[in-house]
Formats: sequence, C-alpha cells, structure tokens
Amino acid sequence: MNLAAGIESHTTNGLSSSSTHQRKTKQQENLLELKNAKLIRSISQHDEELEEKQQTLIPKKGEQEIIRNETDKIVLWRQPINTIHYCLLEIIYLIHHNFKHLLSYRKTLFLSSILLLFFLFIYKSEGSHQKSIHEIESLFFWTLYWFGLGVASSIGLGTGLHTFLLYLGPFIAQVTLAAYECGSIKFPRPPYPNEIVCPLSSRIDETILTDLLETKSISFWNILWKVKLEAFFWGLGTAFGELPPYFMARAARLGTTDVDDDEGLIDFKRLIIDAESNSSQNLTLFQRLRYSVYRLIERIGFFGILLCASIPNPLFDLAGITCGYFLISFSRFFFATIIGKALIKMSIQTIFIIFLFSEHHVERMIRWMQHIPFYGNLLQTPFKDWLHEQKMNMHRKPGQHLTNQITRISTLTKIFNLFVAAMIAYFIISIINSLAQRYYKRIRTKCK
Repeated sequence: MNLAAGIESHTTNGLSSSSTHQRKTKQQENLLELKNAKLIRSISQHDEELEEKQQTLIPKKGEQEIIRNETDKIVLWRQPINTIHYCLLEIIYLIHHNFKHLLSYRKTLFLSSILLLFFLFIYKSEGSHQKSIHEIESLFFWTLYWFGLGVASSIGLGTGLHTFLLYLGPFIAQVTLAAYECGSIKFPRPPYPNEIVCPLSSRIDETILTDLLETKSISFWNILWKVKLEAFFWGLGTAFGELPPYFMARAARLGTTDVDDDEGLIDFKRLIIDAESNSSQNLTLFQRLRYSVYRLIERIGFFGILLCASIPNPLFDLAGITCGYFLISFSRFFFATIIGKALIKMSIQTIFIIFLFSEHHVERMIRWMQHIPFYGNLLQTPFKDWLHEQKMNMHRKPGQHLTNQITRISTLTKIFNLFVAAMIAYFIISIINSLAQRYYKRIRTKCK
C-alpha cells in the first residue's frame, strides 16, 4: 500500500512539474509575441512618422523649387539693374535689423561705449606710451586682417573666397623661401610683415660680420614659429565663419525665427528622411558623404565635430547645421571647431606649405621640370625667373628700388596677380548676387 502511494505521489509530482514547465513556456511565448507586437507597432509608427514628414516636406520642396528657379535669374549678367537694386535694399535691411538687435543689449552697449571712449582718450593723449600704442595698433590690425580673411574663406558669402590659396599660403611660402635665403627669420621691422627683406648682416652687398644668433641654421620649427600668429588667427577666423549655419539651424529648431524654410535646412531634413526610409541605398555618393558626417557627429559628439574640423572638409557646413538642429551646446560646437580649425588643421596646412617650399624642394622641382617632354624648358623658365625675382627682392635695403633689370616682373608673378584679381572680382560679384537673391527670396516667401 505504501508502494502504491509512493508511485501515485511521484506521478502527481511529475505531472505538476510538467504542467508548470508548460505554463512557463507559454508565458515566455506570450511575452515574446507581446514584444514582437510592440516592435512591429513601433516600426510602423516610425514609418508613419517618416511618411508624414515626407508629406510635409513635399509642398515645401515644391515651393522651394519655384522660388529657386526665380532667384537663379537674379544675377548681374541677366538682370543688372534689379540685382543691384535688390542688393542695396538687402544691405539697408541688414543694417536696420542688426542695429535694432544691437539696441536691445543696452547695458552691454553702454559699457562698450565707456570702454571705447577710455581707449580713445589714451590713444589721442601725448606721452611716452605712444610707442607701445603704435606697436599694439599695428599688431591688432595685422591680426584683424588675417582673422577677416579667415572669416571670408568660410562664412559662405557668395562663393566664398579661398584666402588660404590666395593670401596665407603665399605668405608662408615667402617666409619659408626668405628664411633659407637669408639664413635668418629676424626680418627687419618695418617693412616686415608687409615686405620681407634679409637682415643687414645677411645681404649680399654688405661686409658686416654676421651675428651668430641671427644667422644660425634655419630649422623647420623656426619657420613654423615665425608664421604661428598669422596661421592661428586665419584658422580662428574660419572657425567663426562656421557659426551662421549653427545659429540658423538652432533658431529654426527652437522656432525663434522664420528660417525654417531655408533651402539648406530643408535639404538637410530631406536627406535624413531619405536615408532613414531607404537605408541610404538610393542616395548619391555626395549625399552618402553628407549623411556620414551627420551620423558621425550624432554618435560621438565633440570628437566627431573635432574630427570634421581637423581635416579639409567642404561638408563642414553640415556639421554646423547638425549641431544647431539637434541643440548641441554652443560651447561644445564652438570649442571643438576652434581646436580643429585653428590648431590642428591649420598646423597641418602650414607644415605642408613649409615642407613644399623649403629651398631644396623648390629647386629640385624646378630642375625636374626640364625632363617634361616637349614643354619642359618652356615651363621651367617662368619658375626660374620667379625664384630669382623673389631672392633678389630679399637682398635689398628697406624702401630701396631695384634696378630695371631686376624689376622686370616674372611671367608667373603676373599670372598669379591676374588670378588673384579675377578671384576677388568674382567673389564681389557673387556677394552682390547672393544679397539680391536673399532679399528677393525673403520678399517672395512673405507674399505666399
């Protein structure tokens, strides 16, 4: 009887454990089905949101295309009178708008006025401090000059002026050539930095004993240290020039302005929607590159901005729009941009120019030109004349005019001067067109 009871209890326990296991399995299956259902609902909800965003952007895209076709016709070579008229109206609007905005900061404006009057009094008063004042003034305007060139290179006015190729690069190259030619980086002031001439002890027509401190062997780091100020402030200017896209996108996201219809911002939103809905399969190579910049900044934040700012990157405007639209703090964006552009990227570009225009590299490249088939000697001659012209300009006294034979400007210098003049003229024309189109677009948008 005890044996029968034991068998019955064992059977009962086995049945209860199996039923418990079945209940647990069923519960797990129910939970899995519930999770799948939630996932499906979230995916469908996400698809619906993407579709809704696409539908909201379609009319904006259509209006944008119409306005773009109209504004493309407002250029100096098609409608010169209307373009100049709209440009002047836009300048008046910008002055009036910014002046009203400035008046809203009354305390800051009052303190700035007091400080300005104080510095003006010190500047005008006579005394032994005037020598220091003039040195500070010349240094201030020199740094402001390079800072302004940096801003002009990246702010996006018109087509943008490539001031590194036109100004900073040639300046670094000239300092590098002069350092190796003169055996010194202590160029006399004045005329440096407006003109570069060798120190008195290094000129070919002087017999004065050489100062060992000034004519020590020139190293790569000596030249890099010599141009550090100009390079840093140019890079700082490019960092400040990247701020408008950031503030534009931030203001549009917060709804504090009416720039939500901006063409660049609409393209940015459409790019994200197309990439997320189509898994970036139907995007062009350029669009994939732009989307990769967006994903990089979204994932690693500060270091993503720093990476984009530290390399020559024509897509950095997208980084500013991304940071502004997703409300990344201004300090994080700004300091990463300054470190990347004014320190890392500028150092890389400066090192490259110094390396390229070191004396032995320049002469070696000019010698190699004669081995080019058919046109070697023809190409080599203007470069040899240019190098000779640069060296002879360095071996003269400040303010001294060269002889007629040496004053002959090389063909390469003439071509470069014409190129710079053409680039500046095109830049000014593009600014006029851009201001006129901006005015027309704003008026056209208000009339919708």
